[in-house]
Amino acid sequence: MNPSRILSLRPGWRLQWEPAQQRHVLLYPEGMVQLNDSAGAILALVDGRRDQAAIVAELDSRFPAAGGVADDVDDFLNDACRQGWLREVTP
Repeated sequence: MNPSRILSLRPGWRLQWEPAQQRHVLLYPEGMVQLNDSAGAILALVDGRRDQAAIVAELDSRFPAAGGVADDVDDFLNDACRQGWLREVTP
């Protein structure tokens, strides 16, 4: 895990709430990815300014019953980077 890593959505990609589907979706030029609640909550905090530690801290405060989300957030963000949804921001 790299707690100081800052990520943003790829250029041309955007996170949006879809009322008809009652979920967040990730829109990109060729299509759309439907996200589960956890993925939507994480990506809603990926803004190109917060580092990974701040995202984890915010999610820990929102979901204290989860018992710590750092590993799950790290796994998700790594996977999202591998899939090309996110890019690392150089400060």
